[in-house]
Amino acid sequence: MSSTSPTSVSPDHTAPTPAGSWPAVLALAGATFSVVTTEMLPVGLLPALGDGLRVSDGTAGLALTLPGLVAAVAAPLLPVAVRRADRRHVLCALLLLLAVADLLSALAPEITVLLAARALVGVCIGGVWALAAGLAVRLVPAASVGRATSVVFSGVAVASVLGVPAGTFLGAVAGWRWAFVASAAPAAAGTVALALALPPLPAERPLRLRELRHLAAHSRIRRGLLAVGLLVTGHFAAYTYVRPVLDRVPGLGAGRVSTLLLGYGLAGVAGTFTAGTLAARDPRRTLYAIAAVLGTTVALLVPAAASLPASTALLLLWGFAYGGVSVSAQTWLSANLPEEAREGASALAAGLFNTAIAGGAFIGGRTADTLGAAGALSLGAGLILAALPPAALPTRASGRSVEVSRPGPTGARPRPGRPRRPDTAGDSGASAGGWDT
Repeated sequence: MSSTSPTSVSPDHTAPTPAGSWPAVLALAGATFSVVTTEMLPVGLLPALGDGLRVSDGTAGLALTLPGLVAAVAAPLLPVAVRRADRRHVLCALLLLLAVADLLSALAPEITVLLAARALVGVCIGGVWALAAGLAVRLVPAASVGRATSVVFSGVAVASVLGVPAGTFLGAVAGWRWAFVASAAPAAAGTVALALALPPLPAERPLRLRELRHLAAHSRIRRGLLAVGLLVTGHFAAYTYVRPVLDRVPGLGAGRVSTLLLGYGLAGVAGTFTAGTLAARDPRRTLYAIAAVLGTTVALLVPAAASLPASTALLLLWGFAYGGVSVSAQTWLSANLPEEAREGASALAAGLFNTAIAGGAFIGGRTADTLGAAGALSLGAGLILAALPPAALPTRASGRSVEVSRPGPTGARPRPGRPRRPDTAGDSGASAGGWDT
């Protein structure tokens, strides 16, 4: 961590890790690529999974739903469970467990074994996101934190563009079991990469459940998470059912839809890095702009379905805007929190993301059943635009960060965390975009 970064420590706090480890940042990106690829792999394998395990497509779909639900619970709880453990060791263990879960999925003789393996995948998803999302600030100089955070989150978009389509193709050619075997390879390679590239990352301080409750109760954190939750829920309520809307676009056959969705993923990669750069300067305004663009784009896609050029442009803009959500939200959290609270906030955010994904797909499905796919997109747009008021909160001129209570060395009255100093990276965003109480 940069020498200019603040340190607000309890007596058992360990010194920050020296800065400048870009190989470690790339290893973290590989970890996020692995967990997202494994998480989303059943999307392209559901019919084959159902046939191979002799269950309905709906039952096979639990292979996608269950990991998200488990991840929503694991994300806030796992950092509490590992407490003082070195984060390098924990991340390596999670990636190794992911590889084992992939192999167990490939060998599953029945649906219950597959679901047990996918529950392990959920633990890995929640744990990796809770721990890895906020590590960039401990690995690179302060001026590079925004770019490094973008690299870590780029694993999500790259998995959508490369990992999941490659697994789907392999499943079609060689069978769904080989697709899971193949997905174990990047997880195993990621374990080695993390072990070699990450420096020692001892816990900055043990995380306790009461601290998560304190963070969740703080008005700035609560409003920020509300904005992100609405945005992600709205996105998945709409995007899960965008294919039927695109199928109605004149001149856009099945092959072109696949190409357009690939373009959506590539636009997401570009959006991740663009938003990372902007959020490093002003995370609040960046997230506000993303919500405004994304909500408007989704709302316009339904009436634009009569035009191929308009639909193409809007879907690419959708991918570009949503690609910046994760990195902007994480930068916003980091800019407004003392360092000892970042892991707890990342854990809450990871749990919220997975809950919003599952919730968005669910309410989108219920809406699509009654109002059609266009209704699901309209609902999604409304939820996204509802994120604008909490994202537009006024800021404090002092740029003070959220204070976090913690126990003193002898059980004394909790002390507040020291505020971030204005010379740290992201504090331009903290002063111009901090969460007001």
